[in-house]
Amino acid sequence: MTIRAFNKLSKAAKAKLLMSCCGSSNWVALMMKQTAFKSETMLNDCAIDVWYNQCSSTDWLEAFMHHPKIGDVKSLTKKFAGKEQSSVATAPVKTIRALAAANKDYEIKNGFIFIVCATGKSATEMLQLLESRLSNTIGEELHIAMGEQMKITILRLQKLFTEANWSFLKPSQLTTHVLDTSIGKPGKNMSISLQMPVNGNWQTIAQGITNADGRIGDLLPPQRHLSAGDYKLIFDTKNYFASQKIKSFYPEVEIQFSITDSSHYHVPLLINPFGYSTYRGS
Repeated sequence: MTIRAFNKLSKAAKAKLLMSCCGSSNWVALMMKQTAFKSETMLNDCAIDVWYNQCSSTDWLEAFMHHPKIGDVKSLTKKFAGKEQSSVATAPVKTIRALAAANKDYEIKNGFIFIVCATGKSATEMLQLLESRLSNTIGEELHIAMGEQMKITILRLQKLFTEANWSFLKPSQLTTHVLDTSIGKPGKNMSISLQMPVNGNWQTIAQGITNADGRIGDLLPPQRHLSAGDYKLIFDTKNYFASQKIKSFYPEVEIQFSITDSSHYHVPLLINPFGYSTYRGS
């Protein structure tokens, strides 16, 4: 479908398609107030603006409820050990059972299901991310989940508008990279949290796990720009080194930095068990 073809549809048809991308009725209603989307850029910018600036926690929770609940052993086995996830290494039964238990603990604690843009993530990565996020407050998880929902919404819009030109989409405004200088290799499977000041306190607004190359390139949805201000990246170095049975001096590394404009910010970390350094990368 093209943007032009979408604009010619009836209001009911448009609303149905938008609802398939994000299950918030208010988000759909606000999107429908646009008489017509002139381009893919306008559609994407409107989707982000409505979600972040015009929707509330009630709307976010409604959208979460429209996700299929994939949390028991049977559904997780189908997803991570069957054809559905053929591009990712199949998961052992132990991992799947742990993931099912963590999903249950997450929902009991927060009152909504675990929301994550799972594209390309293995069961092991999902489990590590879920266990890391279990330590967050409900308020933090609500903001992390709404960001993950926006990533999912953008992916669904791309699948819906298959004939549209999405080449304008840029990756996360903020990216990070961990290099373990003690072994000269990427610091993979490290949990990293993005925080910002909220009412005088630092609050986690996004969280991810470094990939095999030690990178997280999707902390934020594409085209989502942070407001000017101070932010922190918190690197969970304790569990990273503990997983390798290495004693380290720093349980975590906290890097505070300032966002001043909409340009790309890359904040890498060079780490070893007894020291670290950072800089603004490109």
